[in-house]
Amino acid sequence: MESIVLVPGFEVSEFCLGLMPWGSRVAGAEADGLLHAFRDAGGTIVDTAHCYAFWTPNGAGCSECALGDYLERNGGRDELVIATKGAHPPMPKYRRNDRYMTRERIAADLDDSLGRMRIDTIDLYWLHRDDPRVPVGEILEMLMAEVRRGRIRYYGGSNWTAARLAEANAYAAEHGLQPMVASQPCWNLGLREPFRNDLHWFDETDGEWHRRSKLPVLPYSPTAQGFFATAGASGQAYRNAASQERLARARKVADEMGATPNQIALAWLRHQPFPVIPILGTADAEHLRDALGAVHVRLTPEQVRWLRQG
Repeated sequence: MESIVLVPGFEVSEFCLGLMPWGSRVAGAEADGLLHAFRDAGGTIVDTAHCYAFWTPNGAGCSECALGDYLERNGGRDELVIATKGAHPPMPKYRRNDRYMTRERIAADLDDSLGRMRIDTIDLYWLHRDDPRVPVGEILEMLMAEVRRGRIRYYGGSNWTAARLAEANAYAAEHGLQPMVASQPCWNLGLREPFRNDLHWFDETDGEWHRRSKLPVLPYSPTAQGFFATAGASGQAYRNAASQERLARARKVADEMGATPNQIALAWLRHQPFPVIPILGTADAEHLRDALGAVHVRLTPEQVRWLRQG
């Protein structure tokens, strides 16, 4: 893998390893093996969150704790780029505080995350959700306070619309602050059922803004929850005629190129007119190897357009 520059002085690998399953479905030697394989392939950036995995018996924070265990077992972070997320809305078994985008809440989330991972600084800090009730200027000032404290280096928005990202970066430029360096939406070659309101699906409006701004995108669910990796057996939300057609097209291109449909779906993301770093959330070593093979797939502009049709 090569490196992609998010902003001058801050580079990450062409793929990101998502750690949502860590601490619940993956731990210990199995976790080490996955991350070793990712790093051996040139991977540098991992992504977790303060809330992972509140829906499991091990509860919120188990993913960050598992990453902290990995770092302790393997002699520290070395060149690993660590990304995590905070400022998540209230959910059952997680938190009840509706004011999740405040200076105090972000500081408390950071206290937890840094302690769980046993590190001093987070390289890329995502706001897990937006809160339109809070002006973007206030949000950036909160984040810059943590940059000045040395607890985070850079920040971005997960499930933020292009309109709010644009507003945030316009404020940053006007006031001499760090901008948002990347976006983390749900995005893939498939077409899924509508989300609940606090999640954001990357749409054509977002794509047009990213084409103009060149702001990098780190999409989660880049294989449609495994839909393209399992011939449609996984990814229930994508079981519709449009996604089935795109899967059939991915199969055709894969057969022509000696690749897998999953690799074609990932390559489609990587052939956009702005930087795209897919977040691979698999807990299976073989699936990870297959996905990383997409780095070698080169699509023509005609193939990129054709795959999205239907």
